[in-house]
Amino acid sequence: MYLETLELHNFRNYDDLNVEFGSGVNVLLGENAQGKTNLLESIYFLAFSRSHRTNNDHDLVNWEGHDARVLGTIRKKHTSVPLEIDITAKGKKAKVNHLEQGKLSQYIGQLNVILFAPEDLSIVKGAPSVRRRFIDMEFGQMSPKYLYNSSQYRSVLKQRNQYLRQLQFKEHPDLVYLDVLTEQLAAFGAEIVFQRIAFLKKLEKWSQVIHNEISQGQEILRFQYVMPLKENQASSVESIYDGLQNLFKRQRDKEVQQGKTMIGPHLDDVRFIVNDKNVSTFGSQGQQRTTALSVKLAEIDLMQEETGEYPVLLLDDVLSELDDSRQTHLLTAIQNKVQTFITTTSLSGVAQQLINEPHVFNINHGDLKETKEE
Repeated sequence: MYLETLELHNFRNYDDLNVEFGSGVNVLLGENAQGKTNLLESIYFLAFSRSHRTNNDHDLVNWEGHDARVLGTIRKKHTSVPLEIDITAKGKKAKVNHLEQGKLSQYIGQLNVILFAPEDLSIVKGAPSVRRRFIDMEFGQMSPKYLYNSSQYRSVLKQRNQYLRQLQFKEHPDLVYLDVLTEQLAAFGAEIVFQRIAFLKKLEKWSQVIHNEISQGQEILRFQYVMPLKENQASSVESIYDGLQNLFKRQRDKEVQQGKTMIGPHLDDVRFIVNDKNVSTFGSQGQQRTTALSVKLAEIDLMQEETGEYPVLLLDDVLSELDDSRQTHLLTAIQNKVQTFITTTSLSGVAQQLINEPHVFNINHGDLKETKEE
């Protein structure tokens, strides 16, 4: 899979842009604040119908315009598929093959994208919410079922929390409706937890090989899914459902008192273990960077395994954050494998030596021109 063409109208600092990309490495070259990251953001937006930098879609609209549009053509194994997302005052419209999609969840998965930016180091050393978001975004691309269960879980969770807050002010609360919501939440939650564990085992397999290579055989990387259930309670969707139901029963009085749901996959975490130590807490900065790089590169192979297509890789100023050894491993791993977009202020050193026949685009104040690197 790769992005053949991209068209932007009133998106960030791009008034009108129409560009064709190469199926290999595309380098976006320019000084800071010229629009390099904005271009990557538009590709991410085309894939997910949302930005990775803001939750307000109207932040994406050029300040001189009222609406914005992102169009792209993706090439899959046997066909080209046009995609389009419009941002208007009334909301978003997403189209596949010029047909508007009734739900955005039906749109996601058309273009698979992996973004790697300096802040992605927070996957390892950041808060649990960062890792949960990472899991949901990446696994949601690979599995419509996971995306559906996550959406339904969030909807029921919102209703349950609202009802719990109402019960706080009632002397004799009616718990029948709470039990109905709890059953629904446990059902969707069990599906999510079971799929997360299965996906993480596959991601761990690919990550271990890469991490072992980068560390020259000195380190072994493992993943641990952190939840209130014991491992033997997570062998099936049914056992997870039963376990969650029992936990909800024990927590019910406390949840009513505090007015919020206190257990479930929305509070779970992933622990990265290197040589039997939690790398998030006890790892060196080098180990944390290697772990983040291993996980990101492993996503490429896992996505190909799950969908039959390699994703598009977006590297936003990440080369400057990696030493020569990790740069070499990254660029060698992606060469002739996935379409890659790299933002940088200069293509030099290891990158210049390792990237074969890149398509180089100079960006200056939202103006993009392809050049030939000598």
